[in-house]
Amino acid sequence: MDIGLVKIPIHEFLPHRAPMLMVDYIVEISQRHVICEYTITKDCVFLTGDCLQEVGLIEHMAQTCSSIVGQNYYSEDYNPDVDERVIGFISAIKSVCIEQLPQQGACIRTKASLVSQFEGVGYTICTMSVVAEVVDMKIAEADINLFLQERKS
Repeated sequence: MDIGLVKIPIHEFLPHRAPMLMVDYIVEISQRHVICEYTITKDCVFLTGDCLQEVGLIEHMAQTCSSIVGQNYYSEDYNPDVDERVIGFISAIKSVCIEQLPQQGACIRTKASLVSQFEGVGYTICTMSVVAEVVDMKIAEADINLFLQERKS
């Protein structure tokens, strides 16, 4: 099955905007997992020389993870051009292993799974397991805790 047939713009599920948006598309998403893609462009703020910095790769992985939980905060009336419903951040990096830094022009395909989740009133805390690949070769993996909170209008 080719899961690359439908690509959902990530800005429909995340509050991030350029230059901090580190995901181009959601390729596949459910309540428990997501697959996202990001092509490293020459204007990426985390590019040093021809390589994406470690912090940029981790940010990309975190944004991929947050789309799983973030999707629950958005509804049909959402307008991504003016509405910032959710703020989120990495609350902890439990483990990270970066095997290789991707080059400018590379397309990173990142797969994340929800490990655990706690929902409070207007916020979510979760643990995610994530693997980033370039051309089917693993370049990084991590276990990340995220905190997402709904913004009040």
